[in-house]
Amino acid sequence: MAEAEIAETGGPLVLYDGTCGLCSRSVQLILRHDRRGRFRFAALQSDAGRAVLARHGLPADRLDTVVLVDGGRAFTKSRAALRIARGMDAPWPALWPLALVPRAVADFCYDRVARNRYRLFGRTEACMLPPPEVRARFLS
Repeated sequence: MAEAEIAETGGPLVLYDGTCGLCSRSVQLILRHDRRGRFRFAALQSDAGRAVLARHGLPADRLDTVVLVDGGRAFTKSRAALRIARGMDAPWPALWPLALVPRAVADFCYDRVARNRYRLFGRTEACMLPPPEVRARFLS
């Protein structure tokens, strides 16, 4: 089985920018509100992340979006964020009705935050090191 296929088995996979402060905080938020341990994670910059991006025809050099791979499909930007929220513990699924907002409008808002995320939330030199109790949910 190819690396990307292995990475996509075992539940929804969230690909995130490992050097982005906002993205790291978002992963920590998901971990706190995913008591079932449903979501798994990989940095976009990791070998596993790049393999999954390639498998779905997404550019490996584009780090300005979160990617959710679930059920063999890849979702990006606002649609990925809303699907992640829907899969988290309460109160986050209450955001799902925002999926009724046209994708172009929602992605426009997403892009504004993504464009300024390093300035607003900082940038790190390396991906966060997950705590031991959740380390198995992170792909390298």
